[in-house]
Amino acid sequence: MILVEIMINNLQSKIDVDQKLEELIRRTVELALNLEGVSGDAEVSVALVDNDYIHELNKTYRGKDMPTDVLSFPMHDIGSKSDFESNEEVERLLGDIVISLEKAKEQARAYGHSFEREIAYLVVHGVLHLLGYDHETEEERKVMREKEEKTLQAFGLTREESQL
Repeated sequence: MILVEIMINNLQSKIDVDQKLEELIRRTVELALNLEGVSGDAEVSVALVDNDYIHELNKTYRGKDMPTDVLSFPMHDIGSKSDFESNEEVERLLGDIVISLEKAKEQARAYGHSFEREIAYLVVHGVLHLLGYDHETEEERKVMREKEEKTLQAFGLTREESQL
């Protein structure tokens, strides 16, 4: 059984972060790692921020002058999931996920589903990036979307029914 240490840091004050939301984040990280077959202990940090904060991170690290919904900062350049599986040094510390709660709320409204589903989706997306997945090509995008939806469905957060 995998032991996951998940640190959640609320670095914003615009949207209330309660114990239910933190538990959703923890359970989503654990489920995503389990569905990906990650074994051994793992550590993931999740920072909850506002649009201004993620905007600055985007400018600094990606050269993009805009806020986005989620950023992932893998602790190691592992390249792909197969590299992750064969590299014991990355078994523990996976990296950081940064989520704009403001952007998540905007997107939940725009897509017509719950805030909880949007947060879970962004967490899964971030975890997959930490494991070496990307969406630069159409094929990579398809693989990530299938994995994201599979995880959300396992959680009961489908597009039609988005409540826990």
